[in-house]
Amino acid sequence: MRHVAIVGSGPAGYYTAEACQKQFGDQVRVDIIDRLPVPYGLIRTGVAPDHQSIKGVSRRYEATALSDNVRFVGNVTVGEDVSIAELLNLYDAIVLATGAPADRTLGIPGDDLPGVVGSAAFVGWYNGHPDFADLAPVLSGPGAVIVGAGNVALDVARVLAKTGAEFTGSDIVGHALDLLDGATHERITILARRGPHQIAMTPKELGELGHLERAVPHVDPADLPPEAEDAALDPGLRKSVSHLRNFATLDLAKPITIEFDFYAMPIAIEGDGKVERVIVERTAIDAEGRANGTGETYVVPAALVVSCIGYRTPPIEGVPYDAKLGRFANDEGRIAPGLYAVGWARRGPTGTIGTNRPDGFMIAEQIAADTPDDYGKEGRAGLDMLLRDRNVDVVTFRDWQKIEAAETAAARDGSPREKFTSIDAMLAARGV
Repeated sequence: MRHVAIVGSGPAGYYTAEACQKQFGDQVRVDIIDRLPVPYGLIRTGVAPDHQSIKGVSRRYEATALSDNVRFVGNVTVGEDVSIAELLNLYDAIVLATGAPADRTLGIPGDDLPGVVGSAAFVGWYNGHPDFADLAPVLSGPGAVIVGAGNVALDVARVLAKTGAEFTGSDIVGHALDLLDGATHERITILARRGPHQIAMTPKELGELGHLERAVPHVDPADLPPEAEDAALDPGLRKSVSHLRNFATLDLAKPITIEFDFYAMPIAIEGDGKVERVIVERTAIDAEGRANGTGETYVVPAALVVSCIGYRTPPIEGVPYDAKLGRFANDEGRIAPGLYAVGWARRGPTGTIGTNRPDGFMIAEQIAADTPDDYGKEGRAGLDMLLRDRNVDVVTFRDWQKIEAAETAAARDGSPREKFTSIDAMLAARGV
């Protein structure tokens, strides 16, 4: 019997559990440990609340979670409640599937002013993550600036621009919905260091911006390359650029403008004790495709700056860490004997949700190659004893189902759930 502990209950964690089941059959016991009392990681707190079809993948993870040889161990923080060294003594293999939930900083003067937030924090706020429930971003004044040229930037812009009615059917949390519905900003500016041909925005997400009730997207025609050059792009990017070309032709009057500002990078954020303006430098792309400042600067007024420039995996004591890449140091997933990384914790924040599935199967094969059939380790029995001795309040998957039922019962009309936004509330709901 192999005993495997997976740290993190997001897509990478559950795909790895599924892979271990297929690799070892009933000769494996998998414990999925998470610091939150609720599972599914970024499916719950990272995917946009108005993209419910994507969140539906959690049903696949639920099937894995309810199988006999996989269990959820929630409300347990690895590095605090139990150490990596202790887990290695208890399990044949430890797989770190913690994702990359920490924001990269802008690294410019003023990036610590009130009103500057990272996308992980902002997305966590409207998705009900307990760490960010009290964020209360400023949604009034001269507008918002979003830094980044990927789908997260589009999610943030769309959420900032939508009316309350447009969130019908979503699971955006109530405190965010109330604040967003009363927003008074008139301009949302998306700053992209390079041009339309270098974006990482997919067609579906871009296209959604063209159908908002109170907002209209705008692109400066001068920022668009000659249309003939689109032919060299891959089909997905070519379709995305076609949306941008369409945005450049729109002549609609709506309360909010979503301005795509290409060839632009923030170099400072200024204000009297809070964000009031962003200093932007115009860029040019060199022969190697790098965006370099030209020395031409201008000011974009803003009360809110959301940085969507990437994420980092938080370090865990006792685990080698690559600070430059912001992930655990590993060789194709192997960190040390018996210790592995998967998903964003292995690769960094790249790829889609589905990209984590082959990652999980690769790690399961490595575990099979690296470990004998039975080390004779205690596995979950040893973990249970250790956590019991430390008075750790463990949340099981059955407990999570009670929390989920309570969230469903509390849902407003048209919403699938009203998420609890504090750990205390989640733990209390187990009695519902």
